[in-house]
Amino acid sequence: MNERLARARAGYDAVAADYAALLPDASFEAGMDLALIEQFVDQLPAGARVLDAGCGTGRMLGHLHERESSLRLVGIDLSSGMLAEAARPTVPTALVAADLAALPFDQDVFDGVLAWYSIIHVPSDALAAAVAEMARVLRPGGTLLLGFHAGTGERTITSAYGQPVGLTSFLHLTTDVAAAARAAGLDVDTVLDRAPRPTEKHDQGFVLAQAPK
Repeated sequence: MNERLARARAGYDAVAADYAALLPDASFEAGMDLALIEQFVDQLPAGARVLDAGCGTGRMLGHLHERESSLRLVGIDLSSGMLAEAARPTVPTALVAADLAALPFDQDVFDGVLAWYSIIHVPSDALAAAVAEMARVLRPGGTLLLGFHAGTGERTITSAYGQPVGLTSFLHLTTDVAAAARAAGLDVDTVLDRAPRPTEKHDQGFVLAQAPK
């Protein structure tokens, strides 16, 4: 594991309990964000197998289960501390410690992949490979939804939730994320930017894409 990933894992391990307490569910999301997730779920078949790629404390896993209880949910995250918080008996989920860039799954095994603010820790020169890895595990006709901080550049985070951390957060242009999806063989359906709310520092970007049938 490289130094950047090791710092990210250590940082999220340190803040996991506080993160889970402060952001227990999807109520923080803007209406547009939730509408895109609704569209994502609507495009899935009954009983779909869905990967939350970078699930953190599992708040979006809980939202997906609440939205459609028949979904067979799998969550991966680099941080074992975040995964411990995500283990909820009320949300049947398989949880695996893994890196976005090396998913421990065969190809064509998921009907949907949700990457909700997980590529913010992927540098621009590794973005295409990360998106290609998520596309690899999608079944034909499967759907990928990515949410992220939109823009260019990076920032270093030295403190979060009252804990010292050493995280690097990367911004991505929606055009670059959409291009990465197309390069991975996906058909891009929706590309959206929205302005930041008062609690947000950056524009927010979203890309919805499908694997060809």
